Amino acid sequence: MPTLDPIRANALAVRLIPNLDAGLAEQLKLDRRYHALGLITADNDDALYVSIDHATKMADVEVVYAHSFYAGAKHASGKLSGEIIALLAGPNPPEVRAGLSAALAYLKTEARWYSANSDDSIAFFPHVISRTGSYLAGVGNIPLGEPLAYLVAPPLEGVYALDAALKAAAVRIVNYTAPPSETNYMGVMLTGDQPACRAAAAAFQAAVLEVAERPIDF
Repeated sequence: MPTLDPIRANALAVRLIPNLDAGLAEQLKLDRRYHALGLITADNDDALYVSIDHATKMADVEVVYAHSFYAGAKHASGKLSGEIIALLAGPNPPEVRAGLSAALAYLKTEARWYSANSDDSIAFFPHVISRTGSYLAGVGNIPLGEPLAYLVAPPLEGVYALDAALKAAAVRIVNYTAPPSETNYMGVMLTGDQPACRAAAAAFQAAVLEVAERPIDF
């Protein structure tokens, strides 16, 4: 039976480099005004993606690198590797520290996954962002501040639920990750006005719960 138990993501390691070496800055292709770098790993990639986007709204930082690891957190390369690494660059340590703090707070309180069944073996992410920051606006190639429905689920559940989401509201796809991704999920970003994004996320959630409750039903 559906439970909708929240599944919280966790930061695993965080560091601040206050004065980045010029050689590393060159490799990262940083803007010359950036001298400080924040590094963060977490045990859930999509939760951290939306959290670092939030950081760009709260501090003068830019996401200069963010990537999921293969096979997910349960098969990570080390205890603190998790499922993703993200790098935030800023002009000085206080700005980067503020960005890291904002990302950690959002990860803890807002970026929740949910369970679709009683044993928590089906997890999904029906997340709505009222106003995008610079990172996800760039990923979706949409104007800064546009609303976004950031939706993730296992492969079949996700594709089925995406169809329901698109039919439920005036939204359009701006980024689509076909299954399998690095972590074997599917993901999609939809944009529209805020009510439309929320309606799409609600339809996505309902469809995922439907599949979880009745897997063989056609």
